[in-house]
Amino acid sequence: MSFNPNFKRAIRVSFLMIGTIGFLPAPVSAQTVTPVNAVVTPKPALARIKDIASIEGIRENQLVGYGIVVGLQGTGDSQQTGFPVQTLAATLLRMGVSVPATAIRVQNLAAVFISATLPAFADSGTKIDITASSAGDAKSLEGGVLLMTPLYGADGKIYAQAQGSLVVGGYSVSSNGSSKTVNHTTTARVPLGAMVERASPTNIGMLHFFHLLLNDADFRSAEAMSDAVNREVHGVVAKAVDSRHIELRIAEGQDVPAMLAQIEAIEVPFYPRAKVVVNERTGTVVIGGTVTLQPVSILHGGLAVNVVTDFAVSQPGALSNGTTTTTAQSKIDAKDKPVNRIELREGATVEELVRDLQQIGATARDVISILQAMRAAGALGAEIEVL
Repeated sequence: MSFNPNFKRAIRVSFLMIGTIGFLPAPVSAQTVTPVNAVVTPKPALARIKDIASIEGIRENQLVGYGIVVGLQGTGDSQQTGFPVQTLAATLLRMGVSVPATAIRVQNLAAVFISATLPAFADSGTKIDITASSAGDAKSLEGGVLLMTPLYGADGKIYAQAQGSLVVGGYSVSSNGSSKTVNHTTTARVPLGAMVERASPTNIGMLHFFHLLLNDADFRSAEAMSDAVNREVHGVVAKAVDSRHIELRIAEGQDVPAMLAQIEAIEVPFYPRAKVVVNERTGTVVIGGTVTLQPVSILHGGLAVNVVTDFAVSQPGALSNGTTTTTAQSKIDAKDKPVNRIELREGATVEELVRDLQQIGATARDVISILQAMRAAGALGAEIEVL
């Protein structure tokens, strides 16, 4: 037998096993091999600047307050919750009525926290929506009225006053030991229930230097945005500082709001990150369209072990001195499911992966485990975010 020394063959087998998931390199034919120096550039999506970026300094502010809701039909806080009664006593004292907190016995009020968002450029007299959430053990806020409550900003100053009738998106009914509840009845909204008392000063007319902030930091998107702005305004007014900041310089005498409106409407190429979002609690998996897959074989199987215990009673014979005993008889049943195999070749898409996973009967929990294992094996070109 002759041996050709120029003929060499190397066999390399890699095997990864995570729980019940295994990965083997999928065979790739010579026709499907992509050259190493070939660069596959995905076609970018177009998005308006206002949808993927914000202007630094032009922002909303969070407000919070504490107040009481009255007018409930016996569904308010119980007597064990002391601070609502103390709040009512302090409110009555400000109105000239002195009542000790220990003498108050009511169940028609509830202590609530108020949250609201102060929009940019809100001036005195602007009305905003508010949300009231129970702070005690109230059963329902249905039919309640919020008394005047100050809303504070992060600096401790009062920016708005809230008051109005609550709108509950559900109901709770109980009678003779039976009850039915739809949605959350301890959280309610008051549309336009707060009036702004202090304006948040933002005078952009005197400014000529701004920063655009990308929602998702990316150097390529930042450069594409600055180039698109300079082409639209026919000048060099934008410059990418880093992966999130783009400087904007507006010339003297230019209409700043009109300039910003023009810039926000520009459509620019957007390069989102490849991401897979996983919600472990609900079993929800969302896979982005920019996710890339490498050739891989997926082996998925499972071993189910059931232990069944039966209790048998052993009684002694008649006229004997024995005692009745209980013995446990356990039976172990093990079932090893056959291994399911999925093969993804070069150029496989996310749609093919999802379809193949559905064909082998993989559940949402299985898909989450498979995706995490593919990421660890380097076969999934995406970031996995677990909610």
